[in-house]
Amino acid sequence: MRSGHRLGRRFGWLWGAYGTSALGTWLAFGAFPLIAVQVLHAGPAQVAALSSVGALAGAAVAVPLGPWVEFRRKRPVLIGTDLVRFAALLTVPAAFALDVLSFVQLLLVSVVVAAADITFRAASGAYLKTLLPAEHLLVANARFESTAWTTTVVGPPLGGAAIGLLGPVATVAADAVSHLLSALGISAMGGREPRPERRQAARMRAGDLLDGWRYILADATLRPLFFNTAAFNGLVMATDALLAVLMLGRLGFTPWQYGLAFAVPAIGGLLGSRLARPLVTRFGRHRVLVAAGTLRAIWPVGLAFLGPGTGGLLLVMGVELGLIFCCGIFNPVYATYRLERTAPDRVTRTLSAWTVTTRASTALLTAVWGVLGSLLGPHTAIGLAGVLLLATPLLLPRRAAAPLPVSGAGFPRGGRDLGGHL
Repeated sequence: MRSGHRLGRRFGWLWGAYGTSALGTWLAFGAFPLIAVQVLHAGPAQVAALSSVGALAGAAVAVPLGPWVEFRRKRPVLIGTDLVRFAALLTVPAAFALDVLSFVQLLLVSVVVAAADITFRAASGAYLKTLLPAEHLLVANARFESTAWTTTVVGPPLGGAAIGLLGPVATVAADAVSHLLSALGISAMGGREPRPERRQAARMRAGDLLDGWRYILADATLRPLFFNTAAFNGLVMATDALLAVLMLGRLGFTPWQYGLAFAVPAIGGLLGSRLARPLVTRFGRHRVLVAAGTLRAIWPVGLAFLGPGTGGLLLVMGVELGLIFCCGIFNPVYATYRLERTAPDRVTRTLSAWTVTTRASTALLTAVWGVLGSLLGPHTAIGLAGVLLLATPLLLPRRAAAPLPVSGAGFPRGGRDLGGHL
């Protein structure tokens, strides 16, 4: 790696912490529904509530946390939310060992973890903007994206093996420990972080809760990108449950084939994230953003033609490979674009509002597509989502926008108290 791409020891700790917690999350992928079914004998409605109601309630809890975090040092918030996730998740194996585990507890834990996850993501984006100079943000986001897809490839197979040997509760314990290790890694970063200055009185106003959405909707560049990502993510994720029902039920795929169909294509995300920076260097950020955002929308409609056997398995893998490859290019470019376009004293509120909206839209569209799948059949509902996704590129920003000045009310220009990082 060239010296120009060395992002410093503190970023290395942050990167390592992210990779550790991401791996833990993927190790426990699907653990809560399995616990609900196998241990608590929950029905379909209860299992659906874990993903939809839990996510919506977690997003609602996270809404006031964005403005609260905005005017606080971000590293303690990152450590705190990691410890909250560690403690909440650890209650599951503890309750299981004491034979007092209940569905209500699983639901409450899912709410707490969802709220902490949204807060962590928003605070980490704001912290990254103070940690690195603007010209290194794309490199950093590409590394996070590469790590995310690597853990996606590795985590579910390892988690599946662990569930087979030890049961799903063990993977929840592993996920809890991963957040503890992440907190320790972020603690080891060291360095000084300037305290953001308040523009208003110390007490948070009710209007602050909506500041993130107001900021997004008032910006001609962020606004279309916001609607694009909310619609795209929601429509893609809405068909996941239908694909599971279709592949594991009517089409007769085995669980290992189902896992293989989505784990192997994650390699495309790893490759795409490695190409993001060279493509931006050659073609420009806005052109790559629009091209990758358009190309990622054309793949999902192919899942409407899913059939049984090897051909069906290869179809899913091909569609997912193309989709994830394009997302691997798009995501770090979009994350950098969004960070650079957001004023330093608005980053946490903006990212919180963004994540809350995408989580809520995903939960809502998942419920809607569940109903459509029952009324129209899984193939038709999946095809309808694919057709609607073809329109999402119309929401991408049509013009390139210059990044906002690095200086702002929230942090000193350049953040030089942190060793020359942003």
